[in-house]
Amino acid sequence: MSSDTLTTLATLVGARLKARGEMLATAESCTGGWVAQSVTAIAGSSEWYERGFVTYTDAAKQEMLGVSSDTLARHGSVSEQAAGEMASGALERSHAGFALSITGVAGPTGGSRAKPVGTVCFGWARGTDGALRVQTRRFDGDREAVRRQSVIHALQGVIEWLDAALPPGG
Repeated sequence: MSSDTLTTLATLVGARLKARGEMLATAESCTGGWVAQSVTAIAGSSEWYERGFVTYTDAAKQEMLGVSSDTLARHGSVSEQAAGEMASGALERSHAGFALSITGVAGPTGGSRAKPVGTVCFGWARGTDGALRVQTRRFDGDREAVRRQSVIHALQGVIEWLDAALPPGG
């Protein structure tokens, strides 16, 4: 998918957040801030994008987002449990009403039988009611393709959740 796809998705995310008067925070690992770059490329994004955390190492996930050492030891940094704690931590450490997280194995090395290259875990958290959604996907392609597909999927997840969410205060 082209950069136009990222621009379109980021624009849609921004329009929905702005209409709700909400802000977004991001917590990224394998995408290295690509979601943050995509949304801040949109003029006026300061009205709906609050901050981003790039937490590439386990220590960064713990220190910046509060991911527990027990979660990392038991499930690993590429897990729905870690993705959920990353999204929740981004909410707790920001002024945003929504947060997304991405953690995965972009490759070309680092995969295992249980978590092959292309395995990516996502988290989406909503501050108004503490709701949390996590998901694991497996993407094909080289490192850039896995990372790009992850950014697209994360932004699509925000749009889907905002479209299904009740209005603020409702």
